Amino acid sequence: MEDVAILKPVVVLLAWTMVMWLWMYATRIPAINSLPKPTEPGADVGWTGAKLEQLIAPRVQWKAHNYNHLHEQPTLFYAVALVLALIGQGEGINATIAWIYVVLRIIHSIWQATVNRVAVRFALFALSTLALMALIVHAAIPVLL
Repeated sequence: MEDVAILKPVVVLLAWTMVMWLWMYATRIPAINSLPKPTEPGADVGWTGAKLEQLIAPRVQWKAHNYNHLHEQPTLFYAVALVLALIGQGEGINATIAWIYVVLRIIHSIWQATVNRVAVRFALFALSTLALMALIVHAAIPVLL
């Protein structure tokens, strides 16, 4: 199982995404329940995240924003990690870089969900992106050359 050491951070990020899902709903459902009840029948039918942006405090929405972010760039991480595992390059430096990516994404999540200062959030995102780029290069070299 050593060649697939890179799958451990993959599973941790998958699990973290579910933690963010729980945190999102643990804060969002009470916020929705505390909203004034619509006076017109059906006024609350078909609400979207955009509608909730107008109704729920930003601090509550930050968790939902991060949950959505965990379905964007990390999809590239999952793909490249699987490629590296399949070609026997999922150990050593690649596994270490994968852990760095996951730790940075978890810190990014906690920061976005609590403090959400954009400069720090962007720095965490940029650092995690550099780690992702390194993994992509490490996958591209043996696959394409």
